[in-house]
Amino acid sequence: MTSESLARSVARERRPAPAEPADARRYVNQWVESEALGGETVRAFVVILRTRGCYWADQKGCSMCGYAKDTLGRSATPSELAEQLGAAVARYRDEPYVKVYTSGSFLDDREVDPASRLALVRAFSGRSRRLLFETLPEFATPETLGPLRDAFAGELEVALGLESTDPQVLGRLVHKNAPPSAYLAAGDRVRALGLRAKAYLLLKPPYLGEAESVRDVVASIGAAHPHFDTLSVNPVHIQNGTVVEWLYHRGRYRPPWLWSVVDALRQGAPSRGSSRLVSFPTAGGLPRGPHNCGRCDRTVLAAIEAASLAQEFAPLAELDCACRAEWEAVRRLEPLGVEA
Repeated sequence: MTSESLARSVARERRPAPAEPADARRYVNQWVESEALGGETVRAFVVILRTRGCYWADQKGCSMCGYAKDTLGRSATPSELAEQLGAAVARYRDEPYVKVYTSGSFLDDREVDPASRLALVRAFSGRSRRLLFETLPEFATPETLGPLRDAFAGELEVALGLESTDPQVLGRLVHKNAPPSAYLAAGDRVRALGLRAKAYLLLKPPYLGEAESVRDVVASIGAAHPHFDTLSVNPVHIQNGTVVEWLYHRGRYRPPWLWSVVDALRQGAPSRGSSRLVSFPTAGGLPRGPHNCGRCDRTVLAAIEAASLAQEFAPLAELDCACRAEWEAVRRLEPLGVEA
């Protein structure tokens, strides 16, 4: 099976059947996490709304993304979105940072209609200092962003899944629907409107080894930093119904080592310009997430978070564990097609 046919087969299988109205009134998840804001560490309120999800996931989808599993399988109505928002706001405790996700693009009218977008932004205006949402680049336009900017008393942050500035990695391995240039241009448009732009960079997409993936992330940091205020290194974790999971179950993929995250941050920090460089690994220390040997995972993850919040990466050089030698052996042997 070719990479192209595998991606389309997985896309067909992961789309859920249209949900009942009762399911559409409940958001997917909500939690509070640590974040950096204006040089201080703050609490961030995170909510995932249940919408139709990313349109690209219906056609082909990204090789590592299984968020379609959490979608409605149809568009949410304005009243359904209003109920989800009301339930989320009821749990909000004036955290200064708010992150809103939709398993797709917040700015796509098929996922969140313009009136519902405005209602959400206004619900947190004057209470949150910064509001983040995610989108594909084609929706980040002055027409969609301008009304939201005018409705929010604070900073708006637009996150884009750039993943890599290498066209071959982005198109053939990640299966994105647009080239890197579209993401860089979207970052420029966002900043031209006076908003903050954030880019996600993917560590270890399928078919890249540990050393190759670190080199790709470091090169992407250097190329992307003029276009974004924040660069977030996201090591792959294995989500259900993805190309990555298909490979994982056949012994053809291992989630990245945490040592590779450390390496990417240390090497990338000098070329980040004025951008913030962060990494908050999802599922860190778990078998399906970025992990080391298990003995050092918690220590390394804490160091990665501390470096990201403080923007101090030198302490990462002090980390060590016996498993680091195994990681280095993997890096040496990967070009030969041999596992350590």
